Amino acid sequence: MSTDAYVTDEAKGLNWEFWLGDSGERMAEIAECTVDLSIDSPPFESLYTYSNSPRDMGNALDRPDFFAQFGYIIREKLRITKPGRLACVHVSQTALLKSRDGYVGLTDFRGDVIKAYQEAGWIYWGEATVDKDPQAQAIRTKAQQLMFVSKNKDSTIVRPAMADYLLMFKKPGDNAVRVKTDVSNEEWIEWARPVWLDIREGNTLNAKVARDNDDERHLTPLQLDFIERCVRLYSNPGELVFTAFGGVGSEMYVAVKNGRRALGIELKASYWATGVRELTDLEIRMAQPVWDFGADT
Repeated sequence: MSTDAYVTDEAKGLNWEFWLGDSGERMAEIAECTVDLSIDSPPFESLYTYSNSPRDMGNALDRPDFFAQFGYIIREKLRITKPGRLACVHVSQTALLKSRDGYVGLTDFRGDVIKAYQEAGWIYWGEATVDKDPQAQAIRTKAQQLMFVSKNKDSTIVRPAMADYLLMFKKPGDNAVRVKTDVSNEEWIEWARPVWLDIREGNTLNAKVARDNDDERHLTPLQLDFIERCVRLYSNPGELVFTAFGGVGSEMYVAVKNGRRALGIELKASYWATGVRELTDLEIRMAQPVWDFGADT
């Protein structure tokens, strides 16, 4: 298997910059204490492999190797984040496979991410569990633990679907600028629940054009609902939202759409190019006048 060549590039719009390259290296170019909020979904160890590059954390040799690489990004995020501000991290648990691990089960990836952030100096601030559709997960992953045939054969084989999680970490120190959110009290009643039941799994950027023949597994863009809650709750309009795993630009797209500035880094060129197109098209649409046909002329 050939490895993907490492290249760098930059693209920018009125309110965003998207860098092509390795976050473990390129985050060093970001000034200290300049990021107001970060939102990202790191590779879930070896669950998804996005490229053939040895720089891709999805190609880590094992869990210690994965967190050795991830640790650079966690520490750099602490450096570039303003005191008292938050990092929102999307994770899921990961499965143990008989072919690879010798037995079938689950491993606490979520817990290991929390530990890694704490060891880097972040404060573990909060979390929400995100509900998942078990039938959709069964179709997508082919997990025997969710199949009707397994339940009907021997129900000790089955288990509930694997949830997603929002993990929140705060940089120590006092927040210098208060966040005045536009989230209504009615919205907060729902968003403050420890379990989010209404995140629409299919509400993602259209990523079909970002797939190529070298992808080993499907692309998994983060739901726009999930991102919007983080952006609206934990940043002010005009502030800088950063993502270390830019993918096709989902976090940046939502940030810009909601009046924030966005900075992201992505390793894979095809994903980066898709994100650049999405962000460019978004700003073109946002610049077009909105006609009020009910107004007097």
